[in-house]
Amino acid sequence: MLIRRATGDDAQAMSDVLIEIIALTGRTRPHDPVFTLSHYIEARHGILCSVAVDEDNRVMGFQSLKRAAANNRYDVPEGWGIIGTHISPRAHRRGVGTALFASSRKAASEAGLACIDAAIGADNPMGLRYYEAMGFRTYRESDGIIQKLFEMPPGD
Repeated sequence: MLIRRATGDDAQAMSDVLIEIIALTGRTRPHDPVFTLSHYIEARHGILCSVAVDEDNRVMGFQSLKRAAANNRYDVPEGWGIIGTHISPRAHRRGVGTALFASSRKAASEAGLACIDAAIGADNPMGLRYYEAMGFRTYRESDGIIQKLFEMPPGD
């Protein structure tokens, strides 16, 4: 498995990952390549969008790390990080999420972030377990969303 920065060439494969997740969970979300390009790869406040690719260069998952701006969707304090993780069901339990977070954590440190927020649907037990395993802890719940916080260790 290789973790690398996502490029515009990855937009379709990332969209395909979102479609696979929708098929498994039934949860709907924007997922077309134009959305993945603008919302993840070229996000306005983006710090890093990474993809995990297998030996055949197929995208197994991706993770987006952005800097929270004022008046953001989840009311995350300005200057914190906002992270989102999307793993193909065909890649579950293969260390993809752990490898992606190692890359994002390094980028968060280099960007000087003190905290990272993850907003997860309360109906997403797999996502909740993943973020707990990465060291995130619940700090807020509202409207079917559970927000978890990762505090960057000093000197990390």
